Amino acid sequence: MSQPWYEDRPPPRPAPDNPYAPPGFGPPPPEPYRRRRRGPLLAGLLALALLTGVGGYALGARGGPDPSAAVPTAAPSGRPPATAAPGPATARPAPRRTPVPGNDEIARKRLSGEASAWIVDDRTDLPRRQIRTEDLWIVGDTAVQAVYKKVVAHRLSDGAELWSVALPTPVCETPVHPTPDGKVVIVLQNVEAWTGTRCNRLQMIDLKTGTAGWHKRLVETGGTDDTIMVDTAITGGTLAVVQSMSAAAYRVDDGHKLYDIPMERPGTCYPGRVAGGIRLLVLDDCAITAGAKAYAGLRELDPETGKVRWRYRTAPGRVIGQVLSEDPVVITTPTRENGAKDWRIVALGPGGKALRTIDPRPKGFTHCGDSVDTSSNAQACAQAVVGPGIVVLGGTDRVGAYDLATGKLAWGVKAEATSYGYFPLRAVPGRIGFVHELGTSSRPGRIFRIGPGGVDTMKDVLKLPVATAPYEFGMGVLGERAYAGDRLVLTPANLDGDDARREPRMLSFAPAP
Repeated sequence: MSQPWYEDRPPPRPAPDNPYAPPGFGPPPPEPYRRRRRGPLLAGLLALALLTGVGGYALGARGGPDPSAAVPTAAPSGRPPATAAPGPATARPAPRRTPVPGNDEIARKRLSGEASAWIVDDRTDLPRRQIRTEDLWIVGDTAVQAVYKKVVAHRLSDGAELWSVALPTPVCETPVHPTPDGKVVIVLQNVEAWTGTRCNRLQMIDLKTGTAGWHKRLVETGGTDDTIMVDTAITGGTLAVVQSMSAAAYRVDDGHKLYDIPMERPGTCYPGRVAGGIRLLVLDDCAITAGAKAYAGLRELDPETGKVRWRYRTAPGRVIGQVLSEDPVVITTPTRENGAKDWRIVALGPGGKALRTIDPRPKGFTHCGDSVDTSSNAQACAQAVVGPGIVVLGGTDRVGAYDLATGKLAWGVKAEATSYGYFPLRAVPGRIGFVHELGTSSRPGRIFRIGPGGVDTMKDVLKLPVATAPYEFGMGVLGERAYAGDRLVLTPANLDGDDARREPRMLSFAPAP
């Protein structure tokens, strides 16, 4: 019988190359990568990614010309980078570009049993710095994402570009969820510049048709509503926007302002972030100058009227880190001072009542696998997913599921030393999880399913191709991922604007036809 990793007694050593080895097998696991501000990460991983030519991950500013009067219009696919004029004979030769393989090449190299794959070679002319990518949306049969000054849709079946919308200035912020009918409102900079910008332009885009709709400027009074940083979320047909310490709601269809989101206990609490999807949730920061006594609040609002449906308040010293699910509402509550090491999962029931508190630390789980910026996007936990009755947690070297009703560990497995991350993709009835195990720059990963019984129930769903391993690794450490049906879509966290370094824009896997 296989030894589950979560038992304390040391197991015997197995045969070499056992892909389901529990703890104690093989050399010690690698140090976990960390991404506390969506840019810095373990130097070794960055160096390895750079060696493979698949892009860097340092967060760079966004920038470009003031298009105050410009209106976004549909545009063709990205143009290739400009070619520099030949230099003098004594000039250094141009750096050698790293070619991105085409889909035909990937198909030729696909081995028996491997998933089919397509890759998008990004040819957009970007500034010579790291450009952050935004949320990945799956709308119908397309994967859509905003990067820099463009929103692009790719067909899920083959990666072909279906449409793009050119933007007048770089993107500041995007909501995690579109409306049920496929519309989003993105936030743009006021000017194209590296510093001194404001995130005060709203732009609606229909993701089904690829057309730009209304646009407007956010009002700033110079008080608590500046737009140096904003946060947005969509629930139903309502957009919630946080500007500094103020918040308001707008109708997505026409941009009409619906209501202001009031402060809770003015002078003590203010809206800090919002989360959307099935519910509209407002995360409040309270008594922030009180040190250890500071706390956080969570409100569910009726998205159409702004009426508060319920309230939840953390214990003093704890904040709300991430919203793992909106229905049921499942959140993390790290401490303000030492959140990465001292954190909990809280499942809320009707009326915002805490039904279950789970402490995953004894099994070695860190907050969101240390792959998330917990200070900005409230729904950016890449290594946690909630499904019927369970929450599945990933990490650098382990994955496990906790029962939301009992708080007990339902199952768990630990990786061999060669793993660089377990990313839960979906949880389904039967306490079963689907997981992306990230490989290395030379060894591809896989998607497997697992349920009660742990290692004995693991079954591969997709064996990812060797030919795309460097790009899977480069995107998978910190990038965006979506699991639509039986298809996995990956995008990098950032794109490198250096024309000498070509890198892919998107990568996708599905069962071979």
